[in-house]
Amino acid sequence: MKRTLVYIVIIVAAFLLQSSVFSFFALADIVPNLMIIVTASIALIRGRSEGCVVGFFCGLLLDISTSYYLGVNALCFVVIGFTLGYLNQIYYEEDITLPMILIGVADLLYGIIMYILSFLVRGRFDFLYYLGRIIFPELVYTVILSIIAYRFILLICKKLDKKGSEDLIA
Repeated sequence: MKRTLVYIVIIVAAFLLQSSVFSFFALADIVPNLMIIVTASIALIRGRSEGCVVGFFCGLLLDISTSYYLGVNALCFVVIGFTLGYLNQIYYEEDITLPMILIGVADLLYGIIMYILSFLVRGRFDFLYYLGRIIFPELVYTVILSIIAYRFILLICKKLDKKGSEDLIA
């Protein structure tokens, strides 16, 4: 139960930071995608089942607040959580390089999927413009911020593990 409450607090805090605080620090109207960082970090640290659940709620929160299509972000984030959750057994948690790369790849794929579903469907075919003006700047901003956020989430997960907290998924 404690782990579930901590995850809820992390998800809500990341959403509030992404939608309010970081909008003041936007570079060229680009804010980092904290929800990708949260989903990818928890999936890498705790595995695919918790990555899927956290990804679903991160995506659903984004769908409710910003999306035209309910469920698109939730599905994308579940796939990210599930895919990166497979990789939690093959890396050393303290190494920040692989999580940064995987968060960057996840953000890149998320940006491409959002381009296809949001712009290509409406007849806007300038992918290179979207890639250079939105996807890559967001990717760089997200990867830089993931250095701090991943360490913070790892610290929280380790503290929860030391206290013998039960898993989110039994």
